[in-house]
Amino acid sequence: MQPAVDWDLAARLAARAVRSGPAATRAERAAVVADLRAAAPVAAEHVARITRMAPAHPAAPAHDVRVVDRASWARANVRALEGLTARVGVPADRGLRGAAGAGQVAAVLGLLSGAVLGQYDPWGGRGTLLLVAPNVLAVERALGVDPADFRLWVTLHEQTHAQQFASAPWLAGHLSDRLRVLLAEEGSRPRWPWSGRGDGTDGADAADGDAGDDDPSGDAGAAARGGRPRSLLDLLDPRQRVVLDEVGAVMALLEGHADVTMDAVGRAVVPSVRRIRRRFEARRDGAAGTGGMRKALRAVLGMDVKLAQYRDGAAFVRGVRRRVGTDGLNAVWAEADALPSAAEIADPAAWVRRVHG
Repeated sequence: MQPAVDWDLAARLAARAVRSGPAATRAERAAVVADLRAAAPVAAEHVARITRMAPAHPAAPAHDVRVVDRASWARANVRALEGLTARVGVPADRGLRGAAGAGQVAAVLGLLSGAVLGQYDPWGGRGTLLLVAPNVLAVERALGVDPADFRLWVTLHEQTHAQQFASAPWLAGHLSDRLRVLLAEEGSRPRWPWSGRGDGTDGADAADGDAGDDDPSGDAGAAARGGRPRSLLDLLDPRQRVVLDEVGAVMALLEGHADVTMDAVGRAVVPSVRRIRRRFEARRDGAAGTGGMRKALRAVLGMDVKLAQYRDGAAFVRGVRRRVGTDGLNAVWAEADALPSAAEIADPAAWVRRVHG
């Protein structure tokens, strides 16, 4: 048996694997960092006002907010993955071993480091919110939108995630338990998607990442089998799919709720919010249709599934709010039994009937 993945090596390699960010002057880099830092507390206030959610433990220390570059994001995610695999009990025989495992982790995080605008990790201590400054700068330029508005808009999404976990402190543990069940199935232990093995994949992203579109392009022929790349979903057995559907419904709720909240601030707070949403959605749709390595990576890591979660979850949130209002929606954060099923994500009225009678 080879040793478990060398996480220290993975962190070093991941930082080296990232591509350089967009060209920017020192003043431009300093401005985006300063704006994101300043936006964090402002966004938190708006999220609390719009959602009417409050922390379950108001006296608890606030979560950390870090504005990072791509290398720092990659290192942070190595540590998050290390902690999560230890927490859910992933053994060393799941395709992540020693230096080879470190290289596998680093390669994928290096590719993803250019695609994430922000991320909230609820598992690390009191929680950590990461805002990836060069990616925010790259996407706002590509969209041609107002920088100040876009920076606040992105921060609103991530602060909504922080509010979700603060209001439902049981939620992080619930997701860990679900992942533990998913990974504990004997006889069907899938491998990580970048392990190069043909007997399965395993490797859900532990924390939320909101994607931009700065992935590399190239020939994806080697990644495809039967005309398309294999994804996580291809190699799960029926029992695992049940648990994955449950986790997917929760993720759809979290993402959809954040998407609805970030737009609900309206033009009084983010004057160009409608323009930003329209152009951002067009960019998401365009990314889904691209070819080459970008398309392969999206398929293998299930990123197209994630994009569907934003839209399905947002439709669920809006549907519930139309029926029982914001306070009625907030019943979803009371306990695990109040979380929507995959079927209820597609049928908000069914969730309302079950939870509110």
